[in-house]
Amino acid sequence: MRKDKEKALALRLRGYSYSEINKKLGVPKATLSDWFTGIVLAEKAQTRIQKRVQKKSIDGLIKRNKMQTHLAIKRASEIRNNAQKEIKKLSKQDLLLLGAALYWAEGYKRPIVKNRKERSYHVISFSNSDPAMIKIFIEFLKKILYIPDNKIKASIRIFKHLNEKQVLKYWKKITDLPDENFHISDYIISKSSQGKKPYNRLPYGMIQIRVGDTKSFHKIMGWIQGLEKQFN
Repeated sequence: MRKDKEKALALRLRGYSYSEINKKLGVPKATLSDWFTGIVLAEKAQTRIQKRVQKKSIDGLIKRNKMQTHLAIKRASEIRNNAQKEIKKLSKQDLLLLGAALYWAEGYKRPIVKNRKERSYHVISFSNSDPAMIKIFIEFLKKILYIPDNKIKASIRIFKHLNEKQVLKYWKKITDLPDENFHISDYIISKSSQGKKPYNRLPYGMIQIRVGDTKSFHKIMGWIQGLEKQFN
């Protein structure tokens, strides 16, 4: 009997797979198949082969999943990059529509009621934690409604564990509003968590942009009504 065949049979009886024997001896798998015809393996050898097959299958599945995840991330990135290029520089009309839509979604729209009577004055009030939304809304106030900086007030709500100075510095940079326009209005406390919040949630709290301008408030509400009519 050929020496390589003897070695191959010995390895097979110990539970080595065709691939392992091929790597060790260089014997083609087709030849190994002929040599091993009729061989009955012990339970220990069979168990070793089964475990290796299972591991190989799991490793292959993990590798495929990683590749699919990588391809999915790549495709998503390409879609986003292409979509981003479709957004051109905003015109004044674009900014008007965007600002009105933001206020429609996030702005305070209820009339002021005191002693069961609706008051004739109204305040523009927009709250959010997203810096991009805040920047857009302030741009809308300045360039569409011509609100001067000194009339745009900012109130900040933060968690107790946050540093007030850092939070104020952050929002001042985002809004580019004067220092005197800012103040910490109150602290956010969750009853369900007994005042405890994850440190990565709302790291700069929430900011409320307020403008005491009844005429501008009614303009915004009119633009929102105009948007509603587009879909009626």
